[in-house]
Amino acid sequence: MPSPCSCMCINPETRRLSVGLDNGTISEFILSEDYNKMTPVKSYQAHQSRVLMVLFVLEMEWLLSIGQDKLFTWHCSESGQRLGTYRVSGGPCGLQFDVDTRHVFIGDHSGQVTILKLEEENCSLITTFRGHTGGITALCWDPVQRVLFSGSSDHSIIMWDIGGRKGTAIELQGHNDKIQSLSYVHHTRQLISCGADGGIVVWNMDVERQETPEWLDSDSCQKCDQPFFWNFKQMWDSKKIGLRQHHCRKCGKAVCGKCSSKRSSIPLMGFEFEVRVCDSCYESITDEERAPTAIFHDSKHNVTHVHFDATRVWLLTSGADRIVKLWDMTPVVS
Repeated sequence: MPSPCSCMCINPETRRLSVGLDNGTISEFILSEDYNKMTPVKSYQAHQSRVLMVLFVLEMEWLLSIGQDKLFTWHCSESGQRLGTYRVSGGPCGLQFDVDTRHVFIGDHSGQVTILKLEEENCSLITTFRGHTGGITALCWDPVQRVLFSGSSDHSIIMWDIGGRKGTAIELQGHNDKIQSLSYVHHTRQLISCGADGGIVVWNMDVERQETPEWLDSDSCQKCDQPFFWNFKQMWDSKKIGLRQHHCRKCGKAVCGKCSSKRSSIPLMGFEFEVRVCDSCYESITDEERAPTAIFHDSKHNVTHVHFDATRVWLLTSGADRIVKLWDMTPVVS
């Protein structure tokens, strides 16, 4: 290869291998039936710098890519002609495509997701949305339920209900480091997430999940009315020392430490670990609501890349420890 390889994708039906390079080129090969020979087909001058992700769409004969030059490009794989480009402000790092609507989803380093509508020779911006406090590290699109999953360096996963058109966003908290990969199993409605913490989490998405509330603003505790430390007027009037502000993860109210001394998991809100809740919400959470909706497994290595084979229900992980592991997921994905 003329330059170091940075990413690749393979289409099993056509045995077409697309390889992104550090110099911005995408090289395309056809593999022989016995996988012992690679025949060069064509090269695309897609980007000015490193290619970060390549996606081949057989139905459209399109080759989609994002690069370090902050560009999203798409080419016709039959003619090799560039069909269009779009500049992403935050620097793209995730890419998914919906064949039916021709919508492309681009995640960037600022934590924003951009949705574009692709045509033969142009694209239009549909919308952008943001819910993460860190950069996007993984995207997964489910064309059946029409939901988009995004993973981030802020350790969280968000499920965006695109098809419902109500702006619903469900948060999932189950990792202690950035999300490295997301895979969705359509027939069982389960999400498989892998993180840099080595965790493999299987989420049951066939339950009625709830949105996390917006955090409310207040100058004093919304339970006992004690002033927070910046509320000088109330501190002077009441002759009380200001307290630190916290938030209840269940109701979103601003509370002091004394009124939120309890911790509880809230799996239906995506909190599989125990989080801060106010005392009244703690009493209202039932044992059924604390029942876990995810299965956790420690892969015992820092996962850097993942591939899920839905046909055989196998999961392949590779790690920074130079080890590749193959997992039989049938005991938990069924």
